Amino acid sequence: MTLVMGILNVTPDSFSDGGRWATADAAIAQGMKLARDGADVIDVGGESTRPGAARVEPGEEVERVLPVIEALAGEGLTVSIDTMRARTARAAVDAGARIVNDVSGGLADPDMPRIVAELECEVIAMHWRAHSTEMDATDQYQDVVAEVRDELAARVDALATAGVRPDRIVLDPGLGFAKVTDSNWPLLARIDDWAQGHRVLIGARRKRFLGAAIAREGVDPADASAREHATTAITTLCAERGIWGVRVHDARAASDALRIVSAWQNGAEPQR
Repeated sequence: MTLVMGILNVTPDSFSDGGRWATADAAIAQGMKLARDGADVIDVGGESTRPGAARVEPGEEVERVLPVIEALAGEGLTVSIDTMRARTARAAVDAGARIVNDVSGGLADPDMPRIVAELECEVIAMHWRAHSTEMDATDQYQDVVAEVRDELAARVDALATAGVRPDRIVLDPGLGFAKVTDSNWPLLARIDDWAQGHRVLIGARRKRFLGAAIAREGVDPADASAREHATTAITTLCAERGIWGVRVHDARAASDALRIVSAWQNGAEPQR
């Protein structure tokens, strides 16, 4: 069954919920709520990757996430760390995180492949071309599916060369990263063409390309909160396809969608 990865941004500036969980106590409470609502994994991040976001200092990122990871892991929850820094990844896993979710796929920090190999944890490698201040300008493709496939394959090779077992690698197409609107849809429609047999994480949550797709009179395409129903539609389609995981803000909506898909699929089984 498709896993629900609940987003927990311990940041003041994330695009959808920046500042809501910026203190450790608020973030811990939200992490527990995400779990109650059906999240299988709590993805804790201390640095915003929204378009145009500036980077934070490494020490500040660690200070933001460690108390939250320690508390949630201490409650028995499965926690992932959303970071591009090997130093943060190591500290987070030492604190109880089980998964490293690197949106740069190891490109932002050359030490990341070696560190995740040493940690022997699962790693999510996302397709990425540039940091947030520059990524929209890199939305230039002749064939987005083929280019994402090849660039992700290079990240898998780098991780494997560093000692990461291929069965520990999950691929993420990086929806919205170096892909503003139309570049995203072929990647969703042709997952098998770029996944190359790896498990897949889809993070469509409230992103700009969903706003563009649902724009109509009375709906502001710039309002991230107005994109939640569209996000749930993506979750439903991912579940129907048997995708490994979806990364979402609203864990309850995603969990409900997955339950409905499961019930529908079970209903197709012959009655005995």
